[in-house]
Amino acid sequence: MEKIKVLVVDDSALMRKIISDMINEETDMEVVYTARNGEDLLTKLPKIMPDIITLDVEMPKMDGITALKEMKKLNVNIPVIVLSSISQRGPELTMECLEAGAFDFLPKPSGAISLDINKVKADLVQKIRLANERKVSVHQHKVVPKVVMPERPKVETKGIKRLGSDKIESVVIGASTGGPKALYAVITALPERLGVPVFVVQHMPVGFTKAFAERLNSNSKIKVVEASDGMAIEKDTVYIAQGGFHMEIGPDTRIHLNSEPTLWGVRPAADKLFVSAAKIYGPHVISAVLTGMGKDGAQGTVEIKKSGGITIAEDKSTCTIYGMPKAAYETGMVDIVLPIDSVANEIIKQCQLNRG
Repeated sequence: MEKIKVLVVDDSALMRKIISDMINEETDMEVVYTARNGEDLLTKLPKIMPDIITLDVEMPKMDGITALKEMKKLNVNIPVIVLSSISQRGPELTMECLEAGAFDFLPKPSGAISLDINKVKADLVQKIRLANERKVSVHQHKVVPKVVMPERPKVETKGIKRLGSDKIESVVIGASTGGPKALYAVITALPERLGVPVFVVQHMPVGFTKAFAERLNSNSKIKVVEASDGMAIEKDTVYIAQGGFHMEIGPDTRIHLNSEPTLWGVRPAADKLFVSAAKIYGPHVISAVLTGMGKDGAQGTVEIKKSGGITIAEDKSTCTIYGMPKAAYETGMVDIVLPIDSVANEIIKQCQLNRG
């Protein structure tokens, strides 16, 4: 089996060595080149085209975001996994990298020089494999256009009374890998006056959700905030779950955060949010499960549907990883399957049609 070729970019020689050693310990991947900054990366790319790039964010001469933008100009379509420190600007720059096309990111546990980076080794190698699978899948679909795709459910957008209640009171959304880009497409398309609150769980580590919420807020008509424990729920506001905390909706119309054990290996978990929304809003809620690995959101989709709510899943054609939406669809409880660019319009339509 041909190994996945990885190029490691970091301004620290020590970090390049440690990261390279971690990757080279895996039998299905190897580091074929290293670079000390974005400028060095662009110089080396013509010599060898790796399958995957791991990219530091804060570097001298040319940082990660600039390198990504330059790669885009040069039409270099290599999946990039950003390794970011939780410095003052790290989360903000990471969000920029994701917007610029990075596949995913991982935080360095202890800043720019993380001698304990082995803590994220399992996540790193998993993301490298996922990025490579996604790249191979996209390539194969382009080369073999007649490939038989799985049968998709019919899109149901009529018969509103069958789908949901006479009034929508909230929207809940769950996403993971590829989620920041997908959520950006959805949230920035929502109007300032949607008429309901929107609750979002994006699998993201501690220290990054605030920057994510702020970036969405600065580019959206609707207000976007990072949720905090005890925060009062208001209409026309998007609440982003804090990294490291489950977010649930309470009967007191307030947001409740907790550090209960992870669910499906993640915290926050979409299922926690969805199940609490089903209990509080009953048939008056819309759920959407977007791109991501695993099955978080599937159990919550079942509960939303059982309560009489409306359930949406992102179509495979636009998913970075068709894991969570697939798991939700396979429950048999999904009403509507849509490409990401149609999700916001469907939410708006359902809210308007169901508004009393």
